[in-house]
Amino acid sequence: MEKRFNNFSKKLTRWIGSPQSIFVHTIFFIVIFTLRLLGVSTEDVLLILTTIVSLEAIYLSIFIQMTVNKHSEELEEVSEDIGEIQEDVEEVSEDIGEIQEDVEEIQEDVEEIQGEEKEEEKEKNFI
Repeated sequence: MEKRFNNFSKKLTRWIGSPQSIFVHTIFFIVIFTLRLLGVSTEDVLLILTTIVSLEAIYLSIFIQMTVNKHSEELEEVSEDIGEIQEDVEEVSEDIGEIQEDVEEIQEDVEEIQGEEKEEEKEKNFI
């Protein structure tokens, strides 16, 4: 039930901001003011108009607040995801640093072995 209501409120909020909504509201206002030409008193027309517009404003503000709340929740989730990604990047950076240190140690070992081999070559050539 709540999911249906949320879907309905999303669709309604999107519709309110559309050109179709402007058209419907314009027709509505024309019809309301046409009631005066049909013999309905000005006071009754204004009463009907203000009542409907007030109710619409109340519901629109509720739907807008629901949309704002939903966007706030989504932003919090994105913010949490960004935090997790930053932690992952820091861990990867640390791992890269450790790998770089290992490569340097291996390079030193290779240079040391090559130096020892040159020493042995010199000794063989000297003898």
